[in-house]
Amino acid sequence: MGRPLTNPADLKRLQHFSDGDVVMIVPRELLITWGPKEMDRVPYLIEPAEFGELFRNFEHSAWRLETRRGYASDLEDDSYIAFKATGSATWDLGSPWSVNMRAQTAQGKTVGRVRIVDDPPTTGQLFLLDYAQCNAATGEDIRNLWRADAERLHLGDEDFWIFDSRLVAVLHFDDNDVLLNIELTTEPAEVVRYSVLRDAAMHHAVAFEQFAAQLIAKQ
Repeated sequence: MGRPLTNPADLKRLQHFSDGDVVMIVPRELLITWGPKEMDRVPYLIEPAEFGELFRNFEHSAWRLETRRGYASDLEDDSYIAFKATGSATWDLGSPWSVNMRAQTAQGKTVGRVRIVDDPPTTGQLFLLDYAQCNAATGEDIRNLWRADAERLHLGDEDFWIFDSRLVAVLHFDDNDVLLNIELTTEPAEVVRYSVLRDAAMHHAVAFEQFAAQLIAKQ
């Protein structure tokens, strides 16, 4: 049995509780009875090749929260260069990523992302909003959420993928938006925490087409 939650700040963040309800803190040890894999957090860094294999070997779902204001990897991409020059990103549905995504989603697997957007959006965020058309063409579910709403929901600033609701790959970046490393965890309490962030983001985000229309209306 856990102990009651009494911290006023934590209680304030909870929803759907009535007067007289008591919130209990569930011991981490109990999560092992239904959570995935290790009881203790055992994070480790993986190489890009191993990270890439996750997108070929996941069984049911792959989902990402994108929190950066831009990604250095986009800057030299032909699609980004075209967007900077013309205002429209180019697509390559024959790229290895697109081919694999189409193959995965054709099997009924779900792939999705929620992209956090500043107000006003950065150039990198505008590029990704336009490029979402290519993502959608491969079967991805792309949604957007204003950063102010993300902060209100306490989504944090971690950029991560979650696979099959059982393992999480956290992407670490430097101040120049360069990917430094990829940290993998299957620790149950951590996986649950990221799953909660995913569910909140998916619930409050809107489809990229609707978000783009909202952006135009604001201008």
